[in-house]
Amino acid sequence: MAGRIRLGVNIDHVATIRNARGGTHPDPMRAALMATEAGADGITLHLREDRRHIRDGDLVEIRTATQLPINMEMAATEEMLDIALKFKPETAMFVPEERAELTTEGGLDAARAHNHLAHFVRQLNKNGSRVSFFIEPDMVQLHAAHALGVQICEFHTGRYVEFVQSGEVKLAELELDRIRNCAEEAVRIGIEPQAGHGLTFDTVKPVAEIAQITELNIGHFLVGEAIFIGLPAAIAEMRRLMDEARA
Repeated sequence: MAGRIRLGVNIDHVATIRNARGGTHPDPMRAALMATEAGADGITLHLREDRRHIRDGDLVEIRTATQLPINMEMAATEEMLDIALKFKPETAMFVPEERAELTTEGGLDAARAHNHLAHFVRQLNKNGSRVSFFIEPDMVQLHAAHALGVQICEFHTGRYVEFVQSGEVKLAELELDRIRNCAEEAVRIGIEPQAGHGLTFDTVKPVAEIAQITELNIGHFLVGEAIFIGLPAAIAEMRRLMDEARA
């Protein structure tokens, strides 16, 4: 029997709604507090270069609202490195970032960007943060991450979710196999495997059933579902489904 799987709640899109009109409401700090009380195991946030979601001032406020570990998603830039070195998130996750994209559209190309990324990994590890790469479930990318000395890889589940939602069952099964195989290989080489992106109530269980995966990071769906049933209820239902998958 696999152990309990952690749930990291991404609160970016609470900030997105706030930023649509400016001001302070809804407050991401309040969302972090509610997520903590609802059973989340961690808080994920993405400080983008254009600040479309979380703002710099949110970091300190969120830190004061919760004792949960914080997973800070970030681009591999000197500006973001300086912020992360001062903020000291428990986990610093490197993601690809394009100004024109609506959301992160795929995994980091760790293999091609090895020389660029090495400096960031060294600095953050030295500063006490665990370093994570958000990558496709791809063996080449996984071994590139391992060569760079990261502790965690989060496998992109977006393609799997898209296949499920479009009814492409065989392609969804193949993508799930890719995630499973990479999770097994990650454990073998000493990397903690996590997963996330696009997961919903209807798609989470097959991913959560992969015994090696330690954590799922979920945000947009939970914030969207909160409009209808409230954030604590949405988190509680996701937690229930994940626990059921591991029962």
